[in-house]
Amino acid sequence: MIRINLLGQARPKAAKKAVPLEATVQVLFLAVAIGLAVIILAITYFQQKRTLDAVNSKISSLKAEKASLQVIKNEVDRYEAQRAELQHRIDVIETLQRNRSGGQELLEMVANTVVRVDSLWLTSMERKGNDLSLDGQAGSINAVANFITQLKRSGYFDKVEIKTATETDLVKSTQTFGFSMTASVSSTPPPPAAQSKPAAAAPPQQPPAAKGGRS
Repeated sequence: MIRINLLGQARPKAAKKAVPLEATVQVLFLAVAIGLAVIILAITYFQQKRTLDAVNSKISSLKAEKASLQVIKNEVDRYEAQRAELQHRIDVIETLQRNRSGGQELLEMVANTVVRVDSLWLTSMERKGNDLSLDGQAGSINAVANFITQLKRSGYFDKVEIKTATETDLVKSTQTFGFSMTASVSSTPPPPAAQSKPAAAAPPQQPPAAKGGRS
């Protein structure tokens, strides 16, 4: 149906509804908050990324330094192995030299000690490490005791012990004693200058001449 406006007045327009002010403020604050959050997250991201890049760069540098140090360590280990081998060779040579000279000094010391004691001689001598075994014959028990005293005074032996001392008939019509003893060689023997020289053996006394009577 067609309607005709006979009054000749304009038709009033429908009024628009007004938006509340509080809703506008809330939307504005929400937009600002989202913007600030985005900015903060962006700043934090770039800071963390820069820190991570620095840490990765430091790790790469440390790995390169570690590889360089490993090469140096391998060289040091090789030199240490060579030094240990050379030191071992030197120790072996010094031990052999010390044992050779020590054996000679030991023989001289025992010989000098035997010379100082009357009526005593050795029949065997055996050395095992620092332990020395001595066997011999003596004209008396006092000679054996004197021999032990001389060994202790020499400073070349730490411990001297008598094992056996028995009377033997090695020499007819003469009393003899067979003895066996052990001694420990001192780890710090006295210097050669401190070892006294063997005393000169006293000349044998001539028996008194028998007085002859008149026939």
